[in-house]
Order: sequence, then structure tokens, then C-alpha cells
Amino acid sequence: MKYAILKETEYGFDEAIAKITDSLKKEGFGILTRIDIDEKFKEKLGIDFKKYAILGACNPQNAYKALTEEETIGLLLPCNIVVYEKGDKTVVAAIKPTAAMMVSDNAKVAEIAKEIEKKLETAVENV
Repeated sequence: MKYAILKETEYGFDEAIAKITDSLKKEGFGILTRIDIDEKFKEKLGIDFKKYAILGACNPQNAYKALTEEETIGLLLPCNIVVYEKGDKTVVAAIKPTAAMMVSDNAKVAEIAKEIEKKLETAVENV
């Protein structure tokens, strides 16, 4: 996938969220938001959906660097991480910042995106 860092795991849904949260923390990220899509679909649409969460992860140091380079880059923050059930497995995936930041023609932002992507790759790999 051109825009995702993805790993299928044997962990249950809640355990996978705990593992990626811990792994992200070790790479300097915190979780700013969590949206449980399955719950929102049930609440707003009255339909059942597999367990699916979107986590908004932020590395404050790199976010600061990116925002000081290009103020509107905040439209592309935070880095989204998804965790969802896929059969008897749970998938953990992170956005590739280099893909997301391609819309910016700022070379410094591109370098920051590469730094962040390495950290996200490590975090996902360590789940």
C-alpha cells in the first residue's frame, strides 16, 4: 500500500490498541484522539460494524517543526493510526507521512515527514 504502514497481528482488538499505544509512546508519540468507528456507526446509522478505531497520534517535537515550516500543514495532522478486526486477526496501520505530506512542495516538511515515518514504521513493526 502506497499510503500505509500495515501489520496483521494475532492480538485481540483491545490488546492491539494497547500494544500500538505503548509502541508509539516509545517513539515519542502520544494519542490525542480515539474514534471508535463501530460505535459511531451504531449510534448514528443503527448498523453493526466490525471493531474499528482511528487513533490520532502526535509527536510534539516533529509537529512543532512541521508547523513552524508551514502553518497550514496542521490540516494533515495528527498522524492517523487505524486498528481493526480482519477475520481472526487484528490489523494495525499507520499513515505514511511522506505520502500525506506530498501535497506540500516544501522540502523541509518532506524531510520532517521522513523522520516521522521512520518512527511510525518502528512503532508498527514492534506491535
